[in-house]
Amino acid sequence: MVKSRRVQVLLILAVLSFLLIHFQPCSNNAHMEEKPSSVHILILSSWRSGSSFTGQIFSQHPSVFYLMEPAWHVWVKMYQNSAKVLHMAVRDLVRSVFLCDMSVFDAYMSSQKKKSDLFQWETSRALCSPPACDSFSRSDIITAGNCKTICGKYPFSKVEEACKTYSHVAIKEVRFFDLKVLYPLLTDPSLNLKIIHLVRDPRAVFRSRENTMADLKRDSNIVVGSQKTKGEMGPYNTMQVICKSHVEIYKAGSQAAPSFLKDRYLLVRYEDIVRDPLARAAQMYRFAELPFTSELQKWVHNITHGKGHGAQAFDIGSRDALRVSQAWRKTLPFQKIEKVQNVCKDAMDLLGYRLVQSEEEQKNMSLDLLFAQNPS
Repeated sequence: MVKSRRVQVLLILAVLSFLLIHFQPCSNNAHMEEKPSSVHILILSSWRSGSSFTGQIFSQHPSVFYLMEPAWHVWVKMYQNSAKVLHMAVRDLVRSVFLCDMSVFDAYMSSQKKKSDLFQWETSRALCSPPACDSFSRSDIITAGNCKTICGKYPFSKVEEACKTYSHVAIKEVRFFDLKVLYPLLTDPSLNLKIIHLVRDPRAVFRSRENTMADLKRDSNIVVGSQKTKGEMGPYNTMQVICKSHVEIYKAGSQAAPSFLKDRYLLVRYEDIVRDPLARAAQMYRFAELPFTSELQKWVHNITHGKGHGAQAFDIGSRDALRVSQAWRKTLPFQKIEKVQNVCKDAMDLLGYRLVQSEEEQKNMSLDLLFAQNPS
């Protein structure tokens, strides 16, 4: 009788062990497959492409925690390396920021760091409102100038504290040249990553880079190497690398996209934004699962219909955005346009920018003819 009971107990224990071993992992897997509660938005672009303005479309949204080019810190600290070598360090930093783990900056800042040590921190409305700064409301539209004056004294710990209170985390970054580098983030179950790939007419980018050459010198050296930035062809060498990267990113994101990129990649041309700001902002908000409030609609209209010229690097004040986007047609000599078109022809063809064949055509071709094509 005792022996029989022992056998029954052993059988019960064996069954319980079986259930624990075989059903516990299934429960964990089901949990891992759940969609993260936060939405993560990466605005992927290159310098002087309207990315600071596009970043502000997200920064000013009250549901978004936004940082502008956090990988600047990586490039400043490790400037002796190439962009390709730095890709992994940049990706790891971006992932940590998306997860609101700001300890990643410890490797790139002093131990006495403050919130104001973060690159262009004042362009983030989230760092200019509670809990990062008590002087403004979270629903306010906040200018960088006002924020920088009032909110710079807070400790760096407020960056992480603030990040954890938002449903969306958005990063604007210009230091990725290959979409495949981001595949681990796109397949990471802790992230719900959506990529907005912002491009701009290479002729306009080239002209804008000429106006801010000193600001971009270190970045250009990292992109192509210091030797290739010298001489007359230096600026064109940099443009060639940038244009090639846009081609490869677009092809990887849309033409031969893996299944995990479905509904998570959006190409946006800057010219289309400035021609119809409200429609394009609405498109990007839908993609990012954000409501487009009436207050934000008013802000988008006002910021794109001002009188400013947008000449300063990172200047995101009110301007006549459509006119500024076309300034290259009146100021860039046709000889330079031909060279840019030569090194960026593949990108222009693929992204729907028409080549101009003469100086007369440069100044007289209508916008509909220049940008009417949809990307291939």
